[in-house]
Amino acid sequence: MPAPVVVAEVVRSGFVEGHHHGSVVALDRDGVVEWSVGDVTSPVLPRSCNKPLQAVAMVRMGLDLPPELLALASASHSGEAFHLDGVRRILGLAGLDESTLQTPPDLPLDEATRTAALRAGEEPSSIAMNCSGKHAAMLLTCATNGWDTATYLAADHPLQQGIAATFADLTGEPVAVTAVDGCGAPLLSTSLTGLARGFRALAVATDGPERRVAEAVRAHPAYVSGTTRDELALLTAIPGAVGKAGAEACYAVALPDGQAFALKIDDGGVRARPVVMAEALRRSGVTRLPGVDVAALEATGRAPLMGGGHPVGEVRAAF
Repeated sequence: MPAPVVVAEVVRSGFVEGHHHGSVVALDRDGVVEWSVGDVTSPVLPRSCNKPLQAVAMVRMGLDLPPELLALASASHSGEAFHLDGVRRILGLAGLDESTLQTPPDLPLDEATRTAALRAGEEPSSIAMNCSGKHAAMLLTCATNGWDTATYLAADHPLQQGIAATFADLTGEPVAVTAVDGCGAPLLSTSLTGLARGFRALAVATDGPERRVAEAVRAHPAYVSGTTRDELALLTAIPGAVGKAGAEACYAVALPDGQAFALKIDDGGVRARPVVMAEALRRSGVTRLPGVDVAALEATGRAPLMGGGHPVGEVRAAF
């Protein structure tokens, strides 16, 4: 890979004490690379950014869910009560229960919800793990097609083969690497340019599975993340946006006008992820589009550094 590029600076009391390196790509309204920083053509593992594309694949294979549950199938949810209820509804449609989920037991992702669960004496569970919506949808897709549900995570399972084919179709690139994600499901690689291209396909779709998933995300963004997440704030600030963050500080966002963005912070620094995305959107003129809540969008890009309980610096974009 090329030499790392600084995309964010860590500034404390006016002194730059550190950096985050990474890569960013922006596609214009025609889907052509408008500008990029760093390496945007080598394969990366986009982690949970892949989920909306995986959801499209499942809809192509017969998954039929109401919009809020289709959004949950695309989610890294916070483990809030409405998320867990939604997962149970998906499993119920398949005639299955929580015992069929193969997500590793975990506590809710949202800090307040996790704290409440611990105070109530709850143990980590498969349904509380943030990927359980996707897994429940995978199980329902298997049940719909008469496929084995016990082996739904195997890379050679018809479900996963179908997901891989759709993923390559949407990104416009062959899958170079198939790894294992944190939830145990196959994790497909693409470049940042391919990832942006895939999200663009959803954002501009006028019909079909791509449109269904995009509309689900637009209508129910809290189901895609949670009620306190920066992703929710960004999606509600930009009319018609479709986006998803992933582990290791990956992020993809696309607009209905065809603009699309994807990034990865090399060190996985989560604090830099929304900062860099907000700057990428500003650089491409998204803050000038009609209907955009500029203040809300810019707020997602603020990451203050604290000193003595007060802000004394920030993580700021540097590209």
